[in-house]
Amino acid sequence: MIGKPITMALWQGKSKKKPTGGRLVLSRGKRKFEISREKQFTKVGKQSLKHYRIRGARVKTCMLLAEYANVVDKKTNTIQRAKIIGVAANPADPNYVQRNIVNKGARIKTELGDAVVTSRPGQNGAVNAVLIEV
Repeated sequence: MIGKPITMALWQGKSKKKPTGGRLVLSRGKRKFEISREKQFTKVGKQSLKHYRIRGARVKTCMLLAEYANVVDKKTNTIQRAKIIGVAANPADPNYVQRNIVNKGARIKTELGDAVVTSRPGQNGAVNAVLIEV
């Protein structure tokens, strides 16, 4: 078969299984608003943003590549913009460290030191982090 590969949409609707494991007969089919988009991870690199239209004609900004982070220093209570050097650790998936993927909870190396990401770059369009005290 020649052409585009067939990909299934990610569906966020109700399951066809009951909590007991039995079959649940749905009263309606799938709806367009229940389809989610494919995952696009935020990586370290020259900043790149992508905008998505969501329900209510609002816009979500997805960060594809991140170069800088807004880092909070709790000692001095200041916010500084620091360059991201790389990902030090990621509790979500150890493989994300090798791939330099930044998400919430990831520990990143910055010019100011190690910091933990507190924002969701794939949803907010910005990397906010808190400096780790050593």
